[in-house]
Amino acid sequence: MAVRHKCFISYHHANDQSYRDSLVRWSDENGIFIDASVDSGDIDDSLTDQRIREKIRDEYLRDSTVTILLCGTETKNRKHIDWELYSSMFDGSVNKKSGILVVNLPVVGETYFHAGHGQQEKSALYSSTTTWVNIDTRSEYERRYPYMPARLIDNLLVNTAKISVVNWSHLTDPSVLRLLIELTHQDRAQAVYDMSRSMMRANARAFSIF
Repeated sequence: MAVRHKCFISYHHANDQSYRDSLVRWSDENGIFIDASVDSGDIDDSLTDQRIREKIRDEYLRDSTVTILLCGTETKNRKHIDWELYSSMFDGSVNKKSGILVVNLPVVGETYFHAGHGQQEKSALYSSTTTWVNIDTRSEYERRYPYMPARLIDNLLVNTAKISVVNWSHLTDPSVLRLLIELTHQDRAQAVYDMSRSMMRANARAFSIF
């Protein structure tokens, strides 16, 4: 039987709770992962960046090895999501860094995807894709993923973070999500994250991209 890894799900609670609930229910029905999510929304934002990071890493993420980000229309504007991503990337002395998997929700209308784990992922999920494009500019990532948190684009650019971006529509077979979580779990120790961006101190205002 495949190992069920503990996953922390990061998402915008007001907008995307139904997707989180559906994912957890589907996982429970198919034995995909163990939900280790805890609401970190009650953290005092007057704390220092270091203390916020320590609290999330050691109190909320401590039992998880994979962070699944559900990317909706307001995800990139939420400070708590940025804190959770930053803390997932932090390699603590006790609780080590997590691997990160991004799932674009249907509300963002994405068709692009990013395979961060090499040929095994490409063969399993995208066997019909014959041409792969290397992207090396921020503007192109922002064009393709207009709702993606800036911290994640930082890390897609460095090419060492081993982050995959998959669309919700790809997750029709439990084996697909199971494989993505397993590859993310396996590659987390080798992931080198760009953590140079300061943590968000307030939610950003939402602007229409259309």
